[in-house]
Amino acid sequence: MSGRMMSWVRLAQAAICYFILVFGAGVLLGSVRVFWLEPRIEKSLAVLCEAPFLVTAMVLAARWVLRKLAISRDRGSLAIMGLIALLLQQIADISLGVTLRGLTLTDQLRNFLTPQGAIYAVLLVTFAAVPQLINDRSSVSLRRPQ
Repeated sequence: MSGRMMSWVRLAQAAICYFILVFGAGVLLGSVRVFWLEPRIEKSLAVLCEAPFLVTAMVLAARWVLRKLAISRDRGSLAIMGLIALLLQQIADISLGVTLRGLTLTDQLRNFLTPQGAIYAVLLVTFAAVPQLINDRSSVSLRRPQ
């Protein structure tokens, strides 16, 4: 396999691993939100309570994946990794919505018009952006210059 093809394979592997780790965390956290938080508080507040834990899962997963898999850390590669993971996440989310919850695609899209849907949309953008935001070597460092 050529070097270029190998880098695309590694990029796809990284995106799949990132998706699996964050989606798994999302399923666990979503179960807590739906079965424990939502019966007690408003839906949008429950989603807000879940959000910091999801973002933490995104950061930890992206760091782990990029440490374990040798992919290029340039902006383009990291953006592609995030977008592939987002595509996989949306396929999984829509599929589960249809099969487990009986929601149509229209129902799922209509959810974005609600407060909790808006929060979810921000989390989706964050999910796609995290690999680039935390791993890009050209990102602004918070450390003092030495």
